[in-house]
Amino acid sequence: SSTSNSTYGVTSSGTSPGAEREKSVRSPEDPLDPAPSGGLGGADLGGALEIRDNAEESRFEIFFEGRRVGLAQYRLQPGRMSLIHTETDADVAGRGIASHLIRYALDGCRTQGTAVYPYCPFVRGYIEKNREYVDLVPPDVRGRFGLG
Repeated sequence: SSTSNSTYGVTSSGTSPGAEREKSVRSPEDPLDPAPSGGLGGADLGGALEIRDNAEESRFEIFFEGRRVGLAQYRLQPGRMSLIHTETDADVAGRGIASHLIRYALDGCRTQGTAVYPYCPFVRGYIEKNREYVDLVPPDVRGRFGLG
């Protein structure tokens, strides 16, 4: 059974297929995915991407041809979203999947007027590279995240 999340206007679902697969976890040393502000880095993935807010698990999930290939874990508090972890499957790493997912999350925060606390190193790097999102991080905490 699925539930609707009115905050982001997407369908949320429970456990997705392939959840047991080995993941490629992003670290501060990992390069950012190509083309963070558009497309999928020119990589032909040969199928459609779909992003869902799985509110029950407090994470955004990205699906490629019906298979979950990445996620972004968050903590939601009144007026703020803390993005704490991003990961993608190893077989799609480097194709802009994580960037697409984070852009979706940040755009949703902007639409809802929600502040962003980028604890995840990948999210911080994405915001550093795409300065149009810096304003989502409250000015009094930007220095803490290296976004001053």
